Amino acid sequence: MQINTPTPSLRSNYVAVEGLDIGYVSRHRRHVVAERLAAHAEGGTLTCLIGRNGSGKSTLLRTVARLQPNLGGRVELGGVDTAAFSALQLARTLGVVLTSRPDASNITVGEVVAMGRAPYTGFWGRLSDADHRIVDEAMQSVGISHMSHRRVCSLSDGECQKTMIAKTLAQQTPYILLDEPTAFLDFTGKVELMQLLRRLAHEQGKTILMATHDLEAALRTADRMWILADGVIAQGTPHELADSGDIQRYIGRHDVRLDRQSLQLTINTEY
Repeated sequence: MQINTPTPSLRSNYVAVEGLDIGYVSRHRRHVVAERLAAHAEGGTLTCLIGRNGSGKSTLLRTVARLQPNLGGRVELGGVDTAAFSALQLARTLGVVLTSRPDASNITVGEVVAMGRAPYTGFWGRLSDADHRIVDEAMQSVGISHMSHRRVCSLSDGECQKTMIAKTLAQQTPYILLDEPTAFLDFTGKVELMQLLRRLAHEQGKTILMATHDLEAALRTADRMWILADGVIAQGTPHELADSGDIQRYIGRHDVRLDRQSLQLTINTEY
């Protein structure tokens, strides 16, 4: 089945999961991590996916990215089931940033970012002048233009993550998924990267969905949150989820409290 995938408007530029079953299939059995999940991420927003270890965050993200098959239900991008996309159409629609570094670490930052043009350059992968401009603009957007000739092996974790985000921007997809992009960053690096993602969502109209363990950073920067717990997704703005008690239930500790107005977490250190 062939479909057209024009850049959608913000109104239609959304990610949705409907009745989604996620998990793994081996030759011997079917292992379901979560069933009948339902949630949506709106266009032009940063949505943070929160969940404990083993809750299925990465499995859900990989299923949305079609890196592994869903076990039931649907994943939609702009109202189109991802099962209907060819590999090329998906590559021009959805960008994915994982925590792992590029395998070819001896190539330069500019060369990595240029790989984002692969869905458009044909068999030989030759970049036109327009492609080069797009690569330059992608590096400029994340503030790494000055590093274009550096080897990837010389980059810090934060610089590497910015490089991979620039590669995805060069891919020119309306949707970006990220799996734990702040996992190995210090506090300053986490804040900088989260602010960058929020800015890209708002200024470029990207729909950005990222999995993270960092609840505090998500509360401060996310437009919306998905909280995956006990096989169910609670969704809404940080304030909505604070008012409903979903965040406090997710925290699950009496000695850690969330202020619903300021969205600040406090820890009772009295014993």
